[in-house]
Amino acid sequence: MNTRNLLAPCGLLAASLSLANGTDTTRKAEPFAWGDFTWVQGNNRQTRALLSSTYFTGGLTMDMNYNYSFHRPKDHTNSGSTATFRSNELNISYIEAGGEFSEPKSGARAKLMLQFGARATGIPRNDNTPLRGQFDLYDALRYVTEGYAGFHLNKLHGVNVDVGIFKSYVGLLSYNNFENWNYQPSFTSDNTPWFFTGGRVQLFPSDRLKVELWLVNGWQTYGMFNELPGVGYQVQWRPREWANLVSSSYVGWDTPNNSARTRFHTDNSAVIRYVERDGAKGVSRAAFSLTGDLGFENGGRVVPFNGDTLRPAQHFISAMFYNRLWFGAQRRWGWTIGGGVINNPGRYLALLPTGSAVLTQNPGDPFRGWDASTTVQYMPNEHITIGLEYVTRHTDTPYFSGPGGVTSPNGWNAPIGDPSGFAADLVKDEDRIILSMIVRF
Repeated sequence: MNTRNLLAPCGLLAASLSLANGTDTTRKAEPFAWGDFTWVQGNNRQTRALLSSTYFTGGLTMDMNYNYSFHRPKDHTNSGSTATFRSNELNISYIEAGGEFSEPKSGARAKLMLQFGARATGIPRNDNTPLRGQFDLYDALRYVTEGYAGFHLNKLHGVNVDVGIFKSYVGLLSYNNFENWNYQPSFTSDNTPWFFTGGRVQLFPSDRLKVELWLVNGWQTYGMFNELPGVGYQVQWRPREWANLVSSSYVGWDTPNNSARTRFHTDNSAVIRYVERDGAKGVSRAAFSLTGDLGFENGGRVVPFNGDTLRPAQHFISAMFYNRLWFGAQRRWGWTIGGGVINNPGRYLALLPTGSAVLTQNPGDPFRGWDASTTVQYMPNEHITIGLEYVTRHTDTPYFSGPGGVTSPNGWNAPIGDPSGFAADLVKDEDRIILSMIVRF
């Protein structure tokens, strides 16, 4: 969900050359380089890359957390989250390493970012496309967060064409928690794609506007559920330094063995900075983010709204709001408070707990929830973020891991445990405290 490095590294929106009179003249303005957007939710706050050269810019992120659940599930499993997967123990959540390659003269570009840690197995869990066909795409691709090749054209204010796997921006928050104001995403972000596999074209008509077109396998999938790819777009506009506006939409056919069912989703966010006081000792900066999503499925025995017992309604309506304060002249301390709501009948985007038939996805099955969190972050420099967060989440159906866990009576999988006949202990409410440290180079 990162919109940083929209062009190739090292400012490869290189000069538009005018050969009139045999001289090189204007360099078109690089998109979004005219202002400071390090404050934006889901955007990198670093001002420079340590591992940077003409042809390569490297990156490394180490994300560790201790996620304390007040339910204390005996199997230490945290359900319904894409940020934390283990409870009541130190967790290596996310390790990302790799970099971007570019050749300025030809415009050739590529990026490879590898991931390790709990998220490498937790994020793809709702993607069943590796079950289609002989080969296991989970093992082939789960350790790649971004891996694409393409080229850059010096047209407009830049044009990029890329093919591969790349991070999504649907849901506003970044896949890399170093870029977020909070650690545990609200339902809106948690239940929308963290990645797309396919092709994209990025167009920059001006230095304040990006238009991105997608042709992808599906909604956070490695392969395709049916025979048609998904299509979508994103528009990002930064008219002023204090405003970041993003709108994305997607259409696909993402129900296995049901090519008649269409999925539509639109995601819209505004991030507004309403206080900017350089050098202030108290609140030196303040901003908020507001996101609203609307989606539905139609066809294949479901309708978007006003359904009945024969053709139930299946849709996704959600919103989230966060307010962020920075303190002091150096802005080393930040405080965020916010949360959101979700209504997803059919549960077609819900992150299901483990276990067969633990939480069904029958057409029209109800799923409503709300969450809230408060987060304090200490940022001693551009490379370290230490966070302490309290989060509370609630649903109208048992969804979160209770004291009995979700794996077996003793909390272990076979051969130490025996999960046969075990029913997961799911509850409607949960409260957690997350202590995190993220280091990024």
